[in-house]
Amino acid sequence: MIESFRWYGPNDAVSLRDIRQAGAVNVVSALHHVPNGNVWEIDEIKAHQDLVRKAGLVWGVVESVPIHEDIKQRIGDFQRYIDNYKKTLENLASCGIYTVCYNFMPVLDWTRTHLYKPLEDGSTALSFEGDAMRAFDLFILKRPQAKDEYTPEEISAARTYFNNLTPEAIEELTKSIIAGLPGAEEGYTLEQFNQRVNAYKHLSKEDLQQHLIRFLQELTPTLESSGVRMCIHPDDPPQPLFGIPRVVSTAEDIDKLFSGAPSIHNGLTFCTGSFGVRPDNDLLAMFTKHANRIHFLHFRSTQRDGKGNFYEANHLEGDVDMYAMVKAALTEEAKRKASGRSDWQIPMRPDHGHQMLDDLNKITNPGYSAIGRLRGLAELRGLALAISRTL
Repeated sequence: MIESFRWYGPNDAVSLRDIRQAGAVNVVSALHHVPNGNVWEIDEIKAHQDLVRKAGLVWGVVESVPIHEDIKQRIGDFQRYIDNYKKTLENLASCGIYTVCYNFMPVLDWTRTHLYKPLEDGSTALSFEGDAMRAFDLFILKRPQAKDEYTPEEISAARTYFNNLTPEAIEELTKSIIAGLPGAEEGYTLEQFNQRVNAYKHLSKEDLQQHLIRFLQELTPTLESSGVRMCIHPDDPPQPLFGIPRVVSTAEDIDKLFSGAPSIHNGLTFCTGSFGVRPDNDLLAMFTKHANRIHFLHFRSTQRDGKGNFYEANHLEGDVDMYAMVKAALTEEAKRKASGRSDWQIPMRPDHGHQMLDDLNKITNPGYSAIGRLRGLAELRGLALAISRTL
C-alpha cells in the first residue's frame, strides 16, 4: 500500500514537512480554492504539485473534485458542469495525476454532530448522535417535512435533547452540521441550507442513482482515454439525512452502480469507517467482490452503539476488523502485481485521527490533526508489515 496523508493546502496546520516526517510518501489533496463546477486549470494544478514535490512528496491522489449540485439534480447548467469536470480530469492526467476520489452526497459532504467528543483517555473524536441530528432537523432547521419522517419516539427523544441545549450548544451543533467540514467546499446559513435541502424533495433514491450512473457514463470515454481512475467515496454517514436519500451506502448500492457504469475506471474508495457504521455491511465480502475496482483506501474504524450513534475509534479498535481488511488489501495487491497491472499498489491513508497530545492545544481541521493520524499510520504500517511476512 502507498502510505498517504491528506493535506488541505498551504493553510493547513499540518505541514508537508509534518507529513514527510510521519513516513508518508503520497499526498492526498485538492484545489480547495477553485469554486465547485469550475475547471481546474493546468497552471494551478502544477503550482500545487510543485509545493508537494519541493517537500519531497508526491501528489498522487485528488480528494476531491467536487460534483456541482446541478449535476446531482440534473438541472440548470449540469451539462456545462459535466464538460468542465471532463476538462479537469484531462488536465490532471496531463500533469500525471490519475486517481480521483469524489462523492455523490447531496448538499452536505461528510458530517458529524460533534467534532470533539471527549474520550476516556483525554483525547477527542468526531462523533454522530441521532438524537442530536433529529433535534437539529426538527427544532433548529425546522424543516417542514421532518415531523412526518420520524417516529413519535424519535421526535420525543429529539425534543428532550433540544430542550436540554444551551444557546451556545445550539450554535455549536448548527455550526458542526452545516458550516462545512474539511472537504465540504460550501458552508450554509440556515435559510440557505433549507433551500438546498428542499430542492431535493422531489428526487427518489432511484432518481439519484440514475443521475450518478448517467454522470459516470458520460465521463467514461474521458476516463478511458486519459487513464484517470475515479473512485467514489461512500456516504458518510451511510443513511438518508434531512429526507434526502443517499445512494452509496450498501453492498446493493455498489452493485447497482458498477452494473450501470461497468468500466474499471469507475471504481471505489473503500472507506472502512463509512461502510462499517452499518452492521448490515459485510466489509470483507464487499471488498473481495469489488477488489479489482478499489483504487483508494481509507482505513479507519468506528464504534457504534446499536442506536445509530457512532464515534471514531482508534484505528485498530472499534467495529472494523482491521486485520482482515489490511490482509485483503495486501492480497489484492499481490494479485494485481502478478497479473502485470501498473496500478498494483493501492494508495491508503489513515482517516480521522483523534485530537490528542500536543494537538489538543492547536487549531486543526476536525479529524485531521497530525498526531492522531500519525498514530493510525504507524499502527497500520506495523500491521501491514506483520501480515506481509505471512503471505
